[in-house]
Amino acid sequence: SETGDPEIATRIASYEMAYRMQSSAPELTDLQGETDATLALYGCTRDTPSFARNCLLARRLVERGVRFVQLYHTNWDSHGGPGETLENDLAKVAHQVDQGCAALIKDLKSRGLLNDVLVVWGGEFGRTPMGETREKTGRNHHIDAFTMWFAGAGIQAGQVLGETDELGFNPVVDRAHVHDIHATLLHLLGLDHQRLTFRFQGRDFRLTDIHGQLLHKLLA
Repeated sequence: SETGDPEIATRIASYEMAYRMQSSAPELTDLQGETDATLALYGCTRDTPSFARNCLLARRLVERGVRFVQLYHTNWDSHGGPGETLENDLAKVAHQVDQGCAALIKDLKSRGLLNDVLVVWGGEFGRTPMGETREKTGRNHHIDAFTMWFAGAGIQAGQVLGETDELGFNPVVDRAHVHDIHATLLHLLGLDHQRLTFRFQGRDFRLTDIHGQLLHKLLA
């Protein structure tokens, strides 16, 4: 390196990258050039923060070559406590997420980006299928069965994989473990999860915790 010290050169490169990221942010977040039709598709405005606006920003990030984008909606905790009313909040939150996510998929596809972008929607656990009466009706955390959806690069569109019992409590058909999902996502990114195995202190390790099978039915 020009500095003669690779650690100093790395630190300088890190600062320069941080500057480039910060200096590009104003143009990225300026939605004045977005059409009224696009804003209506997402259900957002140019200036008011919302999940839908973040979906639009996600598309703008992807257009600019950002390789990983994460969106987060905070208000799914309908446990039935103060301010967590399942009856009033669920429909509102579902609409916010549904419209923004659907618009993102449509927008990516219309711009020819969806073939190269993998969209993953989900969380770390689900919700109990029944309402539980506390101060108000709510739901608890539920790890046994929950829904995720995928779109874009390498995903077979228009199908439903898996089925729960009549209560929505346990999987009964095409059960998929989170390790299977991880293995499949890595495959879609061009990585064989089994080749990432390494030995440490007498035990094999990998990103799928030496588990996981490809969910071939998801693949195009």
